[in-house]
Order: sequence, then structure tokens, then C-alpha cells
Amino acid sequence: EALEAAGLLADDFQIRINDRNVLSGLLETIGLVGDEHSDKRLGALRAMDKLERLGEAGVRALLGPGRKDMSGDFAEGANLSDRDIDRVMAFMAATAPTNAETCARLANVIGGTAAGAKGVETLAEIASQLKKLGVGDSRAKVDLSVIRGLEYYTGPVFEAELVREIKEDGRPVRFGSIASGGRYDGLVERFKGVEVPAVGVSVGVSRLLAILEVLERGGSRGEGPVVVLALESDQMADYQLMAAELRGAGVRAEVYVGGSGMKAQMKYADKRAAPLVVIVGGDERARGEVTIKDMRLGAELAKKIEDNVEWREGQKAQASVPRHKLVEEVKRTLARG
Repeated sequence: EALEAAGLLADDFQIRINDRNVLSGLLETIGLVGDEHSDKRLGALRAMDKLERLGEAGVRALLGPGRKDMSGDFAEGANLSDRDIDRVMAFMAATAPTNAETCARLANVIGGTAAGAKGVETLAEIASQLKKLGVGDSRAKVDLSVIRGLEYYTGPVFEAELVREIKEDGRPVRFGSIASGGRYDGLVERFKGVEVPAVGVSVGVSRLLAILEVLERGGSRGEGPVVVLALESDQMADYQLMAAELRGAGVRAEVYVGGSGMKAQMKYADKRAAPLVVIVGGDERARGEVTIKDMRLGAELAKKIEDNVEWREGQKAQASVPRHKLVEEVKRTLARG
């Protein structure tokens, strides 16, 4: 419901569900229970969590001795035996077309362990409750490749993944998980000494916004911050001071960070939907002034410019004022709308 309220459609994404008790049942069958196996156990879980990104061969390598990543660095593996690696891969391949089938397969594979039986029962109950809410197997799927590498999870774990194919500049773009979480009954107790059952989920806001923008469902960008251009690298402290003065007066403001020229900085400000930019170069500094350019008015005037005279008229979109009047003039210009 939250993702749909944000702008996604029901068929844009799928909720993928697993349970750490199911994983505990698997770990028991391959002998990775107990504190003495904690490092190897965590390594195996992290390897399994990378199936979607690395594929079967990559996960097999991480379950075994390890592999080199794209940078050339070697990632140490969990060092499982070939027999146990085969068991893990067979477990991950047990996902069936329907949730009922997947739970039935799991019961046959790990139902003989207490943890495995509990996990299968939980998954079956979740699937049943979701179906009663009108959320079928195509929208919420029991998927054994969902691991969630953090060891504090104690029960159901889940991820929301974009399933709609998205293309940008004619090429497919893969966004992956846009939300994830699970149950962690022991986490609060670690810090507070009180047993508190808990479930949490986090949403990848930046990733979600990028998806909505590509799908053209983001609506208006809204107004961004005032951008102070950084035209002279040795004056950065003064630029930061201007931004701080504006923020202190309740105006959102930031300083351009980088070594680009004015044209690139103006493009950045436009991309940030900045209503105004503050310009202080050598000339302004010599006069003790700042130039404030109204990006909104400038854009409107630019649409109407047909000759050089009108271009000069367009300079009305910017004005220079004494440095000490920066905040006053910015607030006045913003209020003008």
C-alpha cells in the first residue's frame, strides 16, 4: 500500500518472502548451527543473498573457496564441502510457481527439523493471510533466494522488487530491490535488556524516486534549494558562509561543490530546480556585491526572447545588491514567486 501510495502500480513490483527459520533448518542439515560456526554460517547466508546479482556460478564460488570481484579483489568464501554446496543450491531451487507448492517442497526438504517446520508453517500462514487480503501469488511470492544478510533477523524476511521492465535511452535499466526488511525479535533486547518483538522495513527512497521519474509518475519536482555558485576556489569559505546565512534565515541553500565552470554550475542549479542562484565572482567581490539570478523568471523570459534587445531585457531576471543585503534580497525575490 505504501509503494502504491508513492506512485507505483500493483503490477510494477512483487513482494518476495522468506523466513529465517527455513534457513535455520537448512543450516542444521549442513551442520552450521552453534556459535563455533557463526563466521561460516554468516558467509553462507551472504553468499546465498547474492544469487540474483551473481548467478549460480558466483554463489557456488562464494559458498566454496571464494571468488574475485569486478575490481580484482578476492572475496573469501564460506568453504563448504561440495556436498553441502549442492544441498544449498538445491534448497534455493525449490521455489515453485505457487506459494502452496513451494511450502510443500520445503516441508519435504527441511520439515524434519524444528526450525524448518516452524518456518514453513509461518510462510504458509503469511501466504494464506495475503490471499485473503486479495494479494495473490503473483504479487507476493515465497522466494527462497531472499536471505537478508544481517544475522539479527529471526523470522519472516521480505523484499519488494521492481518487476516492470523499464528502459532509459532505449536500454533496459535494472533497479532491483526497492524496499526490504523483516522480523528481529532479539535486537531491542541487545540494547535495552527488554524482550520486544519487532518488525521493520526500509524503503530505498532515492531508488524509488528514480523509478518514478523514469516512469514519469513523479509529478512536479517541487522547488529546490538556492544554489550559491563557487566561481573562485579560494573563496569557498565565503560561499559556505552565504549559504549558512540563508539557512539561518529559513531559506534552503547549498554551495556548488566541484571545479566546473559557470555554465556547468548553472546546469546543475537548473537540474536541482533551484529558484535562485547567488553569483559572486571577482567583479562582484571588488564592488562588495552579490548577484542574484531568478531562475524562474529567467526561464519564462527565455521562452519569449526573439532578438538581442529582448535578451537584454531578460537581464531583469538578475540583480546585484550589496553583500550585506544578501538574505533580505533572496527572501524578497523568493516571495515574488
